[in-house]
Amino acid sequence: MKLFITRIVLKLDHFRQWLIAQVMFGFLTFLKIFPADGAINAIDWLTRKVGPHTSRHRLMLLNLRNAFPEKSEAEIETIALGSWGNMGRLAAEYVFLDRLFDFDPTRDEPGRIEVSGIPIFLELRDNPRPFIVFTAHTGNFELLPVAGAAFGLNVTVLFRPPNNPYVAEKVFDFRSARMGNLVPSHAGSSFALARQLEAGQGVGVLVDQKFRKGLKTTFFGRDVKTNPLLGKLVRQFNCEVYPARCIRLPGNRYRLEIEPKLEMPRDANGNLNMVATAQLLNDKVESWVRENPEQWLWYHDRWKIKHELQK
Repeated sequence: MKLFITRIVLKLDHFRQWLIAQVMFGFLTFLKIFPADGAINAIDWLTRKVGPHTSRHRLMLLNLRNAFPEKSEAEIETIALGSWGNMGRLAAEYVFLDRLFDFDPTRDEPGRIEVSGIPIFLELRDNPRPFIVFTAHTGNFELLPVAGAAFGLNVTVLFRPPNNPYVAEKVFDFRSARMGNLVPSHAGSSFALARQLEAGQGVGVLVDQKFRKGLKTTFFGRDVKTNPLLGKLVRQFNCEVYPARCIRLPGNRYRLEIEPKLEMPRDANGNLNMVATAQLLNDKVESWVRENPEQWLWYHDRWKIKHELQK
């Protein structure tokens, strides 16, 4: 009897997740009938209205107050609303990604996409070697691997699948058709990335996700755990590391930037300093977020402080 009830509960949960996926993708498919600008702007407006009424909004405000103690409540609220709008745009932009990425280096007139650091893209392409590109959840970070593929770079991207398996499958199919090689984040993902580097190719990773058993570091002056994966790969393959980000511009435009390689912190014997490397990544991401705070995902529990809201 207990086994029968368990099966029923699991089937109901699967049905719930399937239904959520159908509603989500049905809505996004519906957006396709509208012009890209109008649809993206409409979703921005909608999420700014709905977001503040969700439980995540309280966490967002707490994160912002901790990160920017010098800002007024009005400024905090403005950033929070902008962050909700950014998340709405990110969802809507999935639908129009093929139309949005219009970068053409031979065209004189600027399009939606402008790229900074083109010589670095070309040098990595023309002189193949193992390298790592890291980014954060800023702007539409999904456009970065699309840009890499457009420049002919063979980059394997590590990504965290959504918890909903039906959404995860759709997202994987969508990404893999436009972003090259993808590695879902799981227990064996580090070996998959290592194989790519060993073969002399590049990998891309997000470095601002919550991590439970990482290295002790700080982010916006507060203690966080940081994933040591990038440092471990650098230590093993002695590969170059490049920061890259997406910045939203007015008029539904985007700037994609790849920066010069970072000098990795090492000790007197030339060995990689793992903690200093993790802190270097945090400091780089923090500098990006401080420039455009509304373009980062403040709703997630990076500092593991959600429990404070229950006090």
